[in-house]
Amino acid sequence: MASSTLPVLRRALLYVPASSPKFLTKSLTLTSDNVTYDLEDSVTPSMKPTARTALQNHLTSLSKRHATSIGEIAVRINAVSTPHAIADIQAVAAIPSLDTIVVPKVNSAADLTLVEDVIRQTAPHRAVAATTNNNDHRPITILALIESAKAIIDLREICTATPNLRGLIFAAEDFALDLSLRRTPHMHEMAYARSALVTAARAFGLESAIDAVCTSLRGPKAEEQLKFECENGRGFGFTGKQCIHPDQVPHVQRMFSPDAEQVEWAARVVIADEKASAAGKGAFSLNGKMIDAPVVGKARATLAEAKQCGIDVDALREKFREQSFD
Repeated sequence: MASSTLPVLRRALLYVPASSPKFLTKSLTLTSDNVTYDLEDSVTPSMKPTARTALQNHLTSLSKRHATSIGEIAVRINAVSTPHAIADIQAVAAIPSLDTIVVPKVNSAADLTLVEDVIRQTAPHRAVAATTNNNDHRPITILALIESAKAIIDLREICTATPNLRGLIFAAEDFALDLSLRRTPHMHEMAYARSALVTAARAFGLESAIDAVCTSLRGPKAEEQLKFECENGRGFGFTGKQCIHPDQVPHVQRMFSPDAEQVEWAARVVIADEKASAAGKGAFSLNGKMIDAPVVGKARATLAEAKQCGIDVDALREKFREQSFD
């Protein structure tokens, strides 16, 4: 479940339709940083009540399990502008297995304030003001889907609406619809919005900035397109990506983890910095390049991320500890 001491790892956010008993059961066999049970787009209006009840039963049974291979369990509710949102929150807010609520079509701070108010009324022990060491009473965290021009303009207000907001998610298809754009494979037409989202998430100290879904699922070019989108997203500063099929998850989680070369470089920099500090040096050279405080800071951040991703950072540090550096 979500940790209160470290930023939650959300390299992949996988949507699972709450209306499918088969997919609800199968989700428990998956290994993913996040599984988001969906009550919104994947559920037709006539099936909303049935899906809500099925999900409520699923999460209740899950709360009795000691461990799963899912890092974070979330629910995507319906938009607050619909008649379904309040019932969605009321159905799941008090269930201990729920970590996070994903709020779609967030256009203003008021949308998140409404969600917080319903949580407070339904499960006050899991609201923003809750202060307890009981894991079942931890506050429900929130992720906001950014899907419109208005949301991009109002990112400052959205990011400061509640201290329980942990991340922003970019919804490319709805954003393209709102602006009458044609989504292209490179998403150049959405560069401003994506950059604005990542910048706001970082500026306001949010844990996650999660990129758009890759809609290519099958065919010889699907994996190539997914790889490109992951590389492109990392280049923009995104920390993870939405997934709509379990097969996408391992590729996305690998692409949003530091690679071997990055981790090795970071370990060498950190060890060299420790040796330089012991010798009273502020800056030093490594492999012919000058290393100063910002570079060391980046290296330490890379090692912290790598360790959270399950990479044996301590072994690498020991490997380079006995080496000499120029």
